[in-house]
Amino acid sequence: MKSRLLLLLTALLALSPVFAAEQAPRPNILFIIFDDWGWQHAGAYGCDWVKTPNFDRVAREGVLFKSAFTSNPKCSPCRATILTGRNSWQLEEAVCHGGIFPPKFAVYPDLLEKSGYVVGLTGKGWGPGKFDLEGRTRNPAGPSFDGHKIDVPAKGIQPSDYAANFTDFLATQKSGQPFCFWVGFKEPHRAYEEGSGVRLGKKLGEVSVPGYLPDNDVVRGDLADYAIEVEWADAQIGRVLDVLQKSGQLDDTLIVITSDHGMPFPRVKGQIYEDGYHLPLAMRWGKGIKPGRVVEDFINVRDLAPTYLELAGVPLHEQMTGKSLVNILRSEKSGFIEDRKVMLAGKERHDMGRPNDWGYPVRAIRTPEFFYSHNYHPERWPACNPETGYGNCDDGPTKTWIVENKGLFYDLAFNYRPEEELYDIVNDPQCLKNLAKDPRHAATKQELRTKLDAMLKAEKDPRETGNAAIFDTYQYLGNRAKKGYAEWEARQKGLLPPEEPKKGKKGKKTDE
Repeated sequence: MKSRLLLLLTALLALSPVFAAEQAPRPNILFIIFDDWGWQHAGAYGCDWVKTPNFDRVAREGVLFKSAFTSNPKCSPCRATILTGRNSWQLEEAVCHGGIFPPKFAVYPDLLEKSGYVVGLTGKGWGPGKFDLEGRTRNPAGPSFDGHKIDVPAKGIQPSDYAANFTDFLATQKSGQPFCFWVGFKEPHRAYEEGSGVRLGKKLGEVSVPGYLPDNDVVRGDLADYAIEVEWADAQIGRVLDVLQKSGQLDDTLIVITSDHGMPFPRVKGQIYEDGYHLPLAMRWGKGIKPGRVVEDFINVRDLAPTYLELAGVPLHEQMTGKSLVNILRSEKSGFIEDRKVMLAGKERHDMGRPNDWGYPVRAIRTPEFFYSHNYHPERWPACNPETGYGNCDDGPTKTWIVENKGLFYDLAFNYRPEEELYDIVNDPQCLKNLAKDPRHAATKQELRTKLDAMLKAEKDPRETGNAAIFDTYQYLGNRAKKGYAEWEARQKGLLPPEEPKKGKKGKKTDE
């Protein structure tokens, strides 16, 4: 009899953590995403000329991820990946920038809402593109709260009062109801007020210029203008956290802060190099994350949706191919927790500007030591054609200087690329020395190419299953008049009026 009681007691004790976990309140989820913020520009990552005290606070009071990545370094496809938990080449039309978001793909805000969460959005959610063409009735990131404006220090900054809009959202929350809210900064997306960085206190001599950009006052000034937009957005994080703390929900909330891709400079945004797809990422959850940790595991933004669902007690949706981070969040360790040491990246069509509306398809694989990429059409211009203005690179002083002066930096950013690229990430993190033709690295290149192809086949990527042509059939819903190659040809033939010179655009943001 005693032995039976002992066995029963042992079984109950073994089950008790499960019961406790099931009864634990579901956390709120506050997701904050910058638009075009490079991972290396945060104090938590060692940057001293871009000040990010609020991001650094979240990293210090929670966990900082050293190896977070997007599957596709452009706004629309990255955000679609975040929302659906799928790599972008698994999302049909949503793989492209400025296209359609098929309603067949479930998004985590809808799933959480069905489970009892109140959901909302302020600022930029999914986009640019048309989410309502095939049946969606609201932005996939949630219903918008955008009624409040605020004075800003520079013309390039969007006058959105994200904190006040968050306050309005919290007023819709019922007692005891968890929330899921998306704060979508429109900073540091271009355009910038030229000279605003210096005007607001930045010193050009303190700016750090990466090796793929020319080190001169034009570029330093452009980077300074970018920096003050990062800092302004970081200040808004502080205001949003103040609202959360005053509501009494700070420690009950999983706070996630990241970006959609790298900074809007040549060879970064929209391009498959380290600074283009490597992201900043920090998380804080007072009741669920041991503070002061630094995680090395390779994290993809498609892992976020499965994480949110698991924490909310919602079954993983069958479409999701990302892997939940809950075990990593609940660990007390730093370093590699689950030995995640491989990452894929890629792209299809980002912007218009090539004959037949072709894209520039790339797939790549990243390990702790190496980065390998396969450029499927090296005969195409990687940032779109010269005659259409290299549309997959945002206009700005740095771009203008490089295009006008040609040379090394032009070749790195805009010129044709070889079919294969291989970089030693440890010794060459800015991807400046291509080792693909070096016989000493032939075995490494072949190993990575084989592994890349196998992983893409497992994910049923059309590039690897014989249906690559499908990608060039997807619609582009952006500004064709400005970027389309057919429209450029029509202007040359006098069938369309010449494009008007740009006026009044300085400091005015777009979603392109």
